[in-house]
Amino acid sequence: MTVLASGSKGNATIVAAGQTRLLVDAGLSCRELTRRMAMVGEEPASLSAILITHEHLDHVNGLSVLARRFNIPVFFTEATHRAWMRMMRPRKTMTYAAWLDQMEAERKTRAEETARAQAPAHTVVAEMAAAAECGPDERLAPDVDHVGSEAKAAEAEPEETAIKADPAFLPAVEYFAAGKSFSIGEIDVDPFTIPHDAADPCGFVFHARTESIRMAVATDLGYVPPNVKQALKNVDVLLLESNHDLEMLKDGPYPWSVKQRVLSRVGHLSNAACAEFLTNDYDGGAHTIVLGHLSEHNNMPELARITAEQAIAGRMSLLGNRLLLATQESPLDPICL
Repeated sequence: MTVLASGSKGNATIVAAGQTRLLVDAGLSCRELTRRMAMVGEEPASLSAILITHEHLDHVNGLSVLARRFNIPVFFTEATHRAWMRMMRPRKTMTYAAWLDQMEAERKTRAEETARAQAPAHTVVAEMAAAAECGPDERLAPDVDHVGSEAKAAEAEPEETAIKADPAFLPAVEYFAAGKSFSIGEIDVDPFTIPHDAADPCGFVFHARTESIRMAVATDLGYVPPNVKQALKNVDVLLLESNHDLEMLKDGPYPWSVKQRVLSRVGHLSNAACAEFLTNDYDGGAHTIVLGHLSEHNNMPELARITAEQAIAGRMSLLGNRLLLATQESPLDPICL
């Protein structure tokens, strides 16, 4: 596992086994993802697939460009894909003033059409005669190529080019469902539902078949429900959210509505909630625990580390675990087992 970035400004993690390389989320720009992959000896062209946990911008910011540029298939739940497409193709809602202007323009157009239809017959004939006296070149703009216009119109834009102009176009899309395992190359993937304010958010457990190694990604969850506790058993590497310190969040700069969202059961996991899971529900078998999605404004790396270390110290079986902190600014060194 290689965490390229983790935080509210962008998330991306590579999980690899043998020749199979999976990118979990693409929350940085394509250029930045490419740069960070180069820093850890990876190349976008080597990716087998991109898996998306949910549609929030810090998880999909570079998705469409990266997938198109390097022809990478993308795996979503169907609801997440639909939500992402709605985000990529926003509906334009006009203001009331603009709506009134549009209604007035349509009213005038209808009035002109009605007046034209009710005009005396001799007026219509006179207009047609006047038009007939003008040659085709005089009735059209002087720079129009009349000879080649039909041929040019027949040369429609290739369908592939037209599709790729669509911001929501992806080279290949595959749907998965939480609770149903699937395989990509040498890796088995077990997606599980997480509580977050998105269309159909998921975490993942990755199982390298040839080496019996399991790695899990569980960030962006308001709390740790029973299904997540079960999914995170017997993992060798765990990327777990430790988003905020409760007091820092309450006293921090966010509007109260945002604070309520973060603190809700579909928000983000606090340092205290992360520590509670490590103390009471974690089985202690992981080689490495990575704390991720730390808030820039409502947390401090050392505070998250100390809180987790205290939880680990309370469980003798956890003393051998290595604890790392993922950052927003630079990738972690690859965790190789």
